[in-house]
Amino acid sequence: MSALLQDTQFWQYLSIPVIAALIGWVTNWLAIKMTFYPLEFIGIRPIYGWQGIIPSKARKMAAISVDATISKIGTVQEIFEQIDPGVLAEYVVESVDPRIEEYVDELMLHEYPTFWENLPTSARNMVYDRVRKSMPGQVDNLVGDISDNIEDLLDIKGMVVDHLAQDKRLLNRIFLECGDKEFRFIVNSGLYFGFLFGLVQMTVWYFYSAWWVLPLFGLLVGWATNWIALNVIFRPLNEKKVGPVRVQGLFLKRQPEVAESFTYIVTHEILTVGNIIGSVLNGPNGERAQNMVRKHIKPLVDETAGMGKALTQMAFGPTGFATLKNKVGEKALELSATSFHNPVFEKDRAEAVQRIMVERMVALSSEEFQDLLRPCFQEDEIKLIMVGAFLGMCAGISQLIFIFGHQFM
Repeated sequence: MSALLQDTQFWQYLSIPVIAALIGWVTNWLAIKMTFYPLEFIGIRPIYGWQGIIPSKARKMAAISVDATISKIGTVQEIFEQIDPGVLAEYVVESVDPRIEEYVDELMLHEYPTFWENLPTSARNMVYDRVRKSMPGQVDNLVGDISDNIEDLLDIKGMVVDHLAQDKRLLNRIFLECGDKEFRFIVNSGLYFGFLFGLVQMTVWYFYSAWWVLPLFGLLVGWATNWIALNVIFRPLNEKKVGPVRVQGLFLKRQPEVAESFTYIVTHEILTVGNIIGSVLNGPNGERAQNMVRKHIKPLVDETAGMGKALTQMAFGPTGFATLKNKVGEKALELSATSFHNPVFEKDRAEAVQRIMVERMVALSSEEFQDLLRPCFQEDEIKLIMVGAFLGMCAGISQLIFIFGHQFM
């Protein structure tokens, strides 16, 4: 045994599976990193440089993700119903009510400072009171109108795709968190599979030490470890019984766990109340939604003027009274765009939406569920395999030169 341990040739042969394991680990680790990083292109376009595969095709990958998941686990109407229009209306009223005096003063002092400053305090208080009493009904009507037309007002796919295309880091996070265990398996499996390939390589090299054996096996290790890992993750698609053991793709076995992770990110960071209302007001049909707000809020001015409407119109003039109504509508739009970005309220509504999404996602078939993660491997997969194969071949050449080079001199 002592003589064997001192034999240089023994260590040279033993290095073959060890180096093959390192090749497998490094190439798989690099493949994962190149899938997601860097977020922006580094180098000289179009050839000399690299951008992570997911970030480089952010819009396409986001669209695939939406088609594979959100479009199958909840319609626009269902999502909005889970947010609950009634709760939205109550929230608006509760948020605005304490500041009614402030909003009315701000508006009137800006448009008609002399009139408002000379108005008796009792008259102002009457205006405040009328606004406070009239507002809940107008807000209920507005939210109900939006709810009835939400399918036309909200392009949920466009909203999510735009959000993720602009925030590549969040897009990466969705894939990385949902496939965290699978990505770690891919990297670590390179070590195991590489070592097994290395044992075969060592045996072949012992009986047939041609110069091309090591580079060729290095190439095969760099290519095959990635390919095998991907197949273990997604195959078999449906659970199969092999003797006493039940086997299924690693990612597919974690469907309930992944569903929780995916829907949490989507509902708490993308499909938030604030983002949805913002998309409704500023999306493709935003002008229509804005007109709805103006339509339902303008009557508030008439209601507030009440029996003194004629006097109010005389004080402002016909044009001034119309301007006041428009300004109230614009103020309502401003409040609509900013009122819903409340962390506590958004978290509460997000949890309501998440519950239905998790149930639907867990119920997806394996064929449908795999599409959540599979596209991030399929997109430009050949490039990653080629890079792995090239690095493996380079390692094999280095092994040939620096460890066994004396045999060919």
